[in-house]
Amino acid sequence: MTWTKKDRMHNTDWQITLRKFLGRKDGEKKGPENGMRDEKDEDDEMEEFTKLYKEWKGLGDNFSNVPTLFTKLPSDKDPLLLKLREESRAVFLQRRSRELLDNDELQKLWFLLDKNHTPPLHGEEQMISYQDFLLVAAEAGSKCQPFFQASVFSKLMQNDPFGRVPIMQFFNYVMRKVWLHQTRIGLSLYDVAGQGYLKESDLENYILELIPTLPQLSGLERTFYSFYVCTAVRKFFFFLDPLRTGRIKIQDVLACSFLDDLLELRDEDLSKELQESNWFSAPSALRVYGQYLNLDKDRNGMLSKQELARYGTGTLTDVFLDRVFQECLTYEGEMDYKTYLDFVLAMENRREPQALRYLFRILDVQHRGHLNVFSLNFFFRAIQEQMKLHGQEPVSFQDVNDEIFDMVKPADPLKLTLQDLINSGKGDTVVSILIDLNDFWTYENREYLVPDLSEQEGASS
Repeated sequence: MTWTKKDRMHNTDWQITLRKFLGRKDGEKKGPENGMRDEKDEDDEMEEFTKLYKEWKGLGDNFSNVPTLFTKLPSDKDPLLLKLREESRAVFLQRRSRELLDNDELQKLWFLLDKNHTPPLHGEEQMISYQDFLLVAAEAGSKCQPFFQASVFSKLMQNDPFGRVPIMQFFNYVMRKVWLHQTRIGLSLYDVAGQGYLKESDLENYILELIPTLPQLSGLERTFYSFYVCTAVRKFFFFLDPLRTGRIKIQDVLACSFLDDLLELRDEDLSKELQESNWFSAPSALRVYGQYLNLDKDRNGMLSKQELARYGTGTLTDVFLDRVFQECLTYEGEMDYKTYLDFVLAMENRREPQALRYLFRILDVQHRGHLNVFSLNFFFRAIQEQMKLHGQEPVSFQDVNDEIFDMVKPADPLKLTLQDLINSGKGDTVVSILIDLNDFWTYENREYLVPDLSEQEGASS
């Protein structure tokens, strides 16, 4: 700590004052017999010392001059502070954006890598040694320096006998990093609170403004934009916000593959097969919305339990559908498009933990956090009833129950938890045979169906 002349003078002043005070108190309060002071004298001294110390340090009684460690975010009642914060964040993000490599700088980097590659070729790939890697770093400029680290080079090393790395692999690494930073900045512009999260409305605005930049969505009617945005946003929130907090981390958005799928629609030559398998493509969005309209027989924009019963092959059990409408958000007993999207995402992705979480909540009739014999029997009775209606011989519940527990091998032999289903890798099978007659029939006859399929494949080849 550096002491100024003023500090030393101030320090001396309060020491002299305190010494005089103690001397005065000593003279006034000494006991005549033993010269000792009582506890009250010591309390007075401490009080005076504290007062003088605060004055010297410039501290008030409430320590108002101590810097705060936490500052509240401005509220809606402070529009000027909100605007100031918003503008400050925008300036900060613009500055960060300027620090990223632009297209010209990326082209220059590729030129330098190509020029300084280290012979010989590895197959058809150009390679670069660490010495040449450092030469490129010296010429590439300050923006590129974070990429030219020894740790990066070592991560990209493969089994090259000369200890080199492929220049294409390194360049793709740089491109990926630049893209991630650009996307992070782009998403952060929609983070109104500035806390690293996106609410549904934030992500909706981001995707809505992204649509015109995606050639594969150029054919969408503007009247369908709101339905498309809702369809796209639900996938992000279904998988990244399974606890329904109403917000998702920007970091999680970047870490998942959904943005890659969405931005894949920039490719004007995207094949029909890739479009159909991409949830965010126009054909996929129109398919899901078309199914919803087809199910909505009374054309009121909502789905009743009877209308949802026609979903898929129309073989979902009434017991399962009752539970769906009990556990999911409905409006006067009917399901809207957003709730339907969650249902579709769960049914089409039953292998995924988030989908199993959704379906497990429906199967957990007793809300105990696990499934027991009662829960399994509750749902399987509906399968047995459907089998009777179709003239099929009902299967014994005990046989099915034993098979389920053998498949899952739960930690507790008397109950199945969500984690048990996820860990087993058979959670989708368990759910399917409890809620859908067609899926149960397919599972029961799997031994006969597999040979048929193999025979068909052999005949086609």
